[in-house]
Amino acid sequence: MNGRSFEEYFPTAPLQNAVLQPLQTVKLANAYDLSINATGGGSSGQAGAVRLAISRALLQVDNNLRTTLKAEGLLRRDPRMKERKKSGQPGARKRFQFSKR
Repeated sequence: MNGRSFEEYFPTAPLQNAVLQPLQTVKLANAYDLSINATGGGSSGQAGAVRLAISRALLQVDNNLRTTLKAEGLLRRDPRMKERKKSGQPGARKRFQFSKR
């Protein structure tokens, strides 16, 4: 993972489980040796991106895994994005302080 070991790059168990979920779902946890580069975002976002990348790579190897991976929701990208800042206010939702007088 970006030139470091997997356990060093994702130190917490939830992140490690998220990354390994596609391999564990299709029971191929120790079948592949992966070398992955991830850029941008935080550790949780990178874990989600790596999970999707592993799922898509498994599909290229064996297209019969599609139903299993799709049932677990591993082929879907997380659509949530940062909301843009609007003009005339300090943030996406925050408004400038209102003064009655």
